[in-house]
Amino acid sequence: MKLVFPTNENEGYLSKRGAHFGKANYYTIVTVKDGAIIDVEGFKNPGHNSSACGDAVTNIMSFKPDALIVGGIGGRPAQGFAEAGLDVYFDQESKTVQDSLKMFLANKLEKSSGQGTCSNN
Repeated sequence: MKLVFPTNENEGYLSKRGAHFGKANYYTIVTVKDGAIIDVEGFKNPGHNSSACGDAVTNIMSFKPDALIVGGIGGRPAQGFAEAGLDVYFDQESKTVQDSLKMFLANKLEKSSGQGTCSNN
């Protein structure tokens, strides 16, 4: 299972998580199999071009992820991920990817219903 975490730094699973996926400096991608980490990669967020948050959806989907774990997300990208079939989970508590991963694996994160959390959707 390939999980994407927006992060502020590129420090593997110890990276501090970004508050909003589209503005994160990096995407930390953790591949998990049978509850164990088998790979961790960090990628610079290429940012938005002409289609604003649509670029962020395209950028993340290019990694072929199984889930995205965010602290917050706007309505349009949340809908874009729902349309693309990507599960989005909310974690507003964990400070690092490692802590958030533990919450995800323990089934303690809320799954999005395709709605955003940001007021400027």
